[in-house]
Amino acid sequence: MNRCIRVVAVVLCVVASGCQSPTDPDDVVQFDDALDVTVSPNPILADTVTGGRTYRVVRGNNQPDDILPYDWHAFFTTTMSLNNNASNDDVDVAFPIRVTATTVIVKQASGGIVTAPTGGETEKYEFVISSSSGNSIAAISTPLTTTFEIWYDLPSLRREAVVTLQFSFVDSDNVPFTKSVDFNVAP
Repeated sequence: MNRCIRVVAVVLCVVASGCQSPTDPDDVVQFDDALDVTVSPNPILADTVTGGRTYRVVRGNNQPDDILPYDWHAFFTTTMSLNNNASNDDVDVAFPIRVTATTVIVKQASGGIVTAPTGGETEKYEFVISSSSGNSIAAISTPLTTTFEIWYDLPSLRREAVVTLQFSFVDSDNVPFTKSVDFNVAP
């Protein structure tokens, strides 16, 4: 009987601890708040010097594919660094932070607002990382710079776009983090 009371007491303690009020979201610093990402130039400037880079449009129904040139090309550099929020206990970052993946998405825009293509058309784009100062952030306020080169073609045939950069990270405790930021390409 005494053993049964102890088991019930332990279960009640576990249940009670699970019922505590959650932390106020305003008090919790997210990893997103601890990582600053800037781009240069801002806004991104695009030109028509595409170097002859092309993309394929698959036509299907025994139609030959189209090979079309990209209309626009841009270079830009991102600088990432962890700010003082990274030392907050709620973030719990273990240094160094390693970049595990980078993705670029180009969306057509007007006035800085994404305007989805109509009629089944899609944006065409590709990118390369032309240089990087490394693949990890060693400490707070230690910048990591990466230069991107992108080629793109939009159904609107216009230059203006929103570029979404998605970064994936893992800290030294193998905890994964992500960061996504948008930057405008000037019209």
